[in-house]
Amino acid sequence: MVDAALAVDVTTGRILAANEEARRLLTPAERELVGASVLSVFPGQAAALTVFTEAVLHKGRYWTRSLSPQRADGEALHTECIGARLLTQPDPSILLTLYDLEARHRRDLDADAQEHVRAGLTEWRRTERLFQEIERSNQLILRAAGEGIFGVNAEGRTTFVNPAGEAMLGWETGELIGRDMHACVHHHRPDGTHYPHEECPIYAAFRDGAVHHVENEMFFRKDGSGFWVEYTSTPIRDRGRLVGAVIIFRDISQRHEADERLRAALAEVDSLRERLQQENAYLQEEMRLERNHRGVVGRSGAIQKILSQVELVARTDAAVLITGESGTGKELIASAIHEASERHVRPLIRVNCAAIPRELFESEFFGHVKGAFTGALRDRIGRFELADGGTLFLDEVGEIPLELQGKLLRVLQEGQFERVGEERTRHVNVRIIAATNKDLRREVREGRFREDLYFRLDVFPIVSVPLRERPEDIPLLALHFLGGAQRKLKTEGLKLSEGDVARLRAYDWPGNVRELQNVIERAAILARNGRLFIALPESGRPPAAVPAPAATGAGILTEAERRERDRASILAALETCRGRVSGPQGAAALLGVPATTLASRMKTLGIAPRRGTRPAPERAGG
Repeated sequence: MVDAALAVDVTTGRILAANEEARRLLTPAERELVGASVLSVFPGQAAALTVFTEAVLHKGRYWTRSLSPQRADGEALHTECIGARLLTQPDPSILLTLYDLEARHRRDLDADAQEHVRAGLTEWRRTERLFQEIERSNQLILRAAGEGIFGVNAEGRTTFVNPAGEAMLGWETGELIGRDMHACVHHHRPDGTHYPHEECPIYAAFRDGAVHHVENEMFFRKDGSGFWVEYTSTPIRDRGRLVGAVIIFRDISQRHEADERLRAALAEVDSLRERLQQENAYLQEEMRLERNHRGVVGRSGAIQKILSQVELVARTDAAVLITGESGTGKELIASAIHEASERHVRPLIRVNCAAIPRELFESEFFGHVKGAFTGALRDRIGRFELADGGTLFLDEVGEIPLELQGKLLRVLQEGQFERVGEERTRHVNVRIIAATNKDLRREVREGRFREDLYFRLDVFPIVSVPLRERPEDIPLLALHFLGGAQRKLKTEGLKLSEGDVARLRAYDWPGNVRELQNVIERAAILARNGRLFIALPESGRPPAAVPAPAATGAGILTEAERRERDRASILAALETCRGRVSGPQGAAALLGVPATTLASRMKTLGIAPRRGTRPAPERAGG
């Protein structure tokens, strides 16, 4: 027998006989196979061997591939075991034949190869003759054609190349004939990645029988340089059988470069258009915002100081840090600096750092590319890019997360940044104006704000003074806001009385200029018959004394002038206290006189008290 065979006594498990192939394959040199236990051939497989033996005795013949005998060198064999019951033996025994599956597989491959060689020689010669006939019958056309032309057989090996193809590829025909054409000229994609044979459209033509036309791929010359090509791969059939393909290609490098320049120009136009659209949308949004005013209103010393600082710093590109309470007009100061600078032809871009979600800070500042994160459905230009050439106003700068402050510092120092999800570095020229109502020095000490960023922003500090510290500006601001309210409400004829002004000046204004604007607008809405209704909330501190009107001359008043002065003072106090005469919040307390004294003066001056405001009688000793 050619394959290894053993005769095994089922009762004792001893090997009764073994052929030469079994001895060679299974027996180490130091021991004999016959007489040994069959378990020495199948170590550790007693259970599987018992099941197999029972099946052979029961059926007479059985096979399995689950048993792995041990070779003479100790390695396990991948075999197919066939067992047959031996009827010639007096005791139960079986013949066990072992077929080496790996050896069988090698024999199968050798047989297939021999068959392929016998059939392939004939087919190769027929295919070769076919391509030779194509080349001979079309020799004039192939030589005259300006496009490169080459043929490949069904194995992808080159059969001919025309002169134009030789010139473009840098190969001579003799160097390419019989070689794998894909491996010679089409081995990589334009991006440098490997181009597998099975994905090549040239070879696909003689696999699926379809014509394949491809644009914007790259062939590589003999020296390794690449050039852009457009090609068509047409299948060749011999008596209905696909035997190869003919490929016509042309060098389109110049056209590709022109297309790339055009695409780059169109992309630049799209980018500029998108930027202009975003700038326009941003500016329209800014115009819709209820901004206080375009000019700084006020005559106080504090305002004059701020205006001189604005004029001084506007001529430079220095960073400005505006500090002050909320509602004091920090944005207005930033706008004034921008409008007075040479950057006024470009936009002033405002970023409210307190209104940006923490996870969107980087995208808001620097922009992002499509697909950078969930929800990034298109490219987006950041505020720094929008402000290129102009001014970026960072309102509430103290709210910027600490982890983003380093990236902000880099832009301020180097003028460089990358959009989220993009490796390209962009350059901008932006002037920074920052504002905050926080004490940034304390924020630095407590580790919530970077010290280097603070010093970068605090090049030229400006303090926006609260409204309560410049009461002389209140009348001008109130008149300004009243004009704006009338234009907004499409009304006219509303005026501020002296009493209105006195009440406004006596109020504490915790909300500063923004609160004053809201009060005036609300008074205009509630106005009846041309008279404003100014409603002020309770102030957190006692009302300030109402200043008396300026005296005429050198302080000498006539009786009529004195009476008129007293009358105006009482009217202002009554207006401030909503007509209340007595009590802690009454006009008498405001003027510093007893309620009965004020009532007497009102009667003398012809000032009628409002209903329900009679002065309370003074208590004894009060």
